Amino acid sequence: MSDIHIGDSIAVNGICLTVIDFRDDCFTVDVMPETVQRTSLSGLSSGDPVNLERAMACDKRFGGHFVSGHIDGVGTLVQREENEIAVIFRIRCSRELAEGIIEKGSVCLDGISLTVVDVNDSSFSVSLIPHTVSVTNLETKKIGDSVNIETDMIGKYVRKYLHHNETVKTGKTNISMDFLAEKGFL
Repeated sequence: MSDIHIGDSIAVNGICLTVIDFRDDCFTVDVMPETVQRTSLSGLSSGDPVNLERAMACDKRFGGHFVSGHIDGVGTLVQREENEIAVIFRIRCSRELAEGIIEKGSVCLDGISLTVVDVNDSSFSVSLIPHTVSVTNLETKKIGDSVNIETDMIGKYVRKYLHHNETVKTGKTNISMDFLAEKGFL
């Protein structure tokens, strides 16, 4: 809570929220209906652990990937298994979200920047190191729990650009493998 100001952005479970009031031990934010509808906030109860992160300072080291705190959707933890020191989470999500996630790419779960292990049409998995599990709310996640998902920001812009250019060029809305290869992406 040191150096906090009204108007600062603080991510709560990955959701970018604006501080409207604060004390030494807490802060207050406004939450719009749109935010409640598109995130897992409505499932929280008083006392539930949440991940908190202040906005990144431009003059500091950057550990992770670019995230905005603008949640793309909510997923459900459908599998949690241990593999030696790692904890593997499988998250079920919509096809639309899965299309924006790539193997060995980045994804943000509840505000935590993670690397994708694998992805299919309806789910993806991430592998968590013990430190990440122990210092985040992921430690308490159980099968059936919801997580906020933010897909890779750069990937979203690339998809939008390619989709727009293909539509303009051909009048079609689908990007083919031939198109991606022709443009040097494959």
